[in-house]
Amino acid sequence: MDDVTLRLATPDDLPAVAALRWAWLHENDGQAADVAYDEFVAHFVAWAKENTATHRCVVLRRGDAVIGMAWLALVQRVPTPTSLSRRSGDVQSVYVVPSERDSGLGGRLVDAVLELGRDLGMERITVHSTFRAISAYCRHGFAASPRLLQATF
Repeated sequence: MDDVTLRLATPDDLPAVAALRWAWLHENDGQAADVAYDEFVAHFVAWAKENTATHRCVVLRRGDAVIGMAWLALVQRVPTPTSLSRRSGDVQSVYVVPSERDSGLGGRLVDAVLELGRDLGMERITVHSTFRAISAYCRHGFAASPRLLQATF
């Protein structure tokens, strides 16, 4: 039986979401943090609460444990004469704990943020992916765009 639930994060979920973000840094970058764990969690929780207008988080829970997250950053776009209200989104920080990977849970998170974006009337949703995850995003409807460029600093 699948006892995994998927829903928008609540304020009570945020410390566990911060812990996932902390774990991600150490797993992917392998570098030491610039701040202590407790300081990071407090900052992250405050940031998430202050940015609810521009960032939404979807969480995966197995029982009482948060085992995955995905964020959708909401961006207001410049109006046009044919569309006075325009928004796009950016998928950020998709993460599933290592012990729960390769079971489709990451795909469920991606599908959930895409559905959220559709529900919010997004024109498009982008993602900046690791090389390892590109094929997974493509399986969920993302495609390369010759018009999307980036400048890195």
